[in-house]
Amino acid sequence: MGTSKKTTEKSTPSNSTFIFEKQNYMLMIIGLVVVVLGFVLMYGTEDIYDFRKTTLAPVVVVLGFLIEIVAIMKKPKSA
Repeated sequence: MGTSKKTTEKSTPSNSTFIFEKQNYMLMIIGLVVVVLGFVLMYGTEDIYDFRKTTLAPVVVVLGFLIEIVAIMKKPKSA
């Protein structure tokens, strides 16, 4: 009887090996910038109980974290 050769093809993905798409990474960078902006708003020693430090800055930081969560959870568009 005949012998047959089994050819194994290596399956290499045609797309890049990144986990997220470009839009996800852009949202992550925006979220990081918003978080850093929130911490910059908290910075300073004058008037500790100012509106900017006790209310505005924490809200900005939480908003930045929410942007990060959206960036991670956003599904890629199916082609």
